[in-house]
Amino acid sequence: MKIRDIRHVGLLSPAVAAHTDYYLKVWGLRSAGEDRQARYLRAASTGRHVLSLHTADRIGLHHLAFSLDGRDAVDAAAAELERRGTTLVAQPGDLDEPGGGYGLRFLDPENRCIELSAGVAEPPNDRSAGNVAPRGLCHVGLNTRWFEKVVAFYTDILGFRVSDRIEDRMAFLRCGRRHHVIVLSRGDYASVNHVAYVMANVDDVMRGVSNLRAMGHEPAWGPGRHGPGNNIFCYYRDPAGYVNEFSSDIEYIADEATHKPAVWKRAPETADVWGTAGAPGPGVRKAMAGDPDPGWAAKDVKAAGGNG
Repeated sequence: MKIRDIRHVGLLSPAVAAHTDYYLKVWGLRSAGEDRQARYLRAASTGRHVLSLHTADRIGLHHLAFSLDGRDAVDAAAAELERRGTTLVAQPGDLDEPGGGYGLRFLDPENRCIELSAGVAEPPNDRSAGNVAPRGLCHVGLNTRWFEKVVAFYTDILGFRVSDRIEDRMAFLRCGRRHHVIVLSRGDYASVNHVAYVMANVDDVMRGVSNLRAMGHEPAWGPGRHGPGNNIFCYYRDPAGYVNEFSSDIEYIADEATHKPAVWKRAPETADVWGTAGAPGPGVRKAMAGDPDPGWAAKDVKAAGGNG
């Protein structure tokens, strides 16, 4: 199957109102609506939501959504996933989310809920001004206790490609030319590591840092520049304990036919080639480890269709 891009991420939130307030007033996202299930937030350059926050008594991944090219591709994906023994929790159908569309949901080997969808409408975008303006979703970091098995699932079954690795600890997966849309990190359990948002350029990253500092929010790690992906980064912690990232200048793969994944050494200069960020402190390391996430549960995850 051919996944086109990352679409949005859904996170569980024990305090949705305060959590939403942070992303609207501090992080620079805009409202894309709400319903009984969630609050939806969009980035500066799109009317389509990139983040949804879902009421729950814990933190963890609600679902992670990717785009396919048309309804036929969704139906073909469903057939292929079922043929490969993957559990579908929502058969192809109309989506009950802002923008609608047609999609399915299934579970990966660690019980994460993944959505594949097509035909999602682009709602009107007022492009209202703000102090900090992420332009979209860049990538999502996930911790896994079954590192090689999960890498194999996303590459062999879903068609992602490994762009680079850090020893046997991290894998950077792409679905298009952007260096990565998923980062898989070896951990003691499945959990959310971080969520990264695209900024227009390094100047916007630094303006974002300045604006957040003026609101009393200091970086948890950064700014700096990663080795794999070559992207500029600055990490923060949100009110629920998730780690979020401003990111810009990420590498794009020039030639799919000739690209060979590099294996980077696990070292400070790999994490930050500039050497400006310093070592991530124990607080952000703990936050990136996340809380153990049991994954999909009917009480937490609404099915893709309107009858879920």
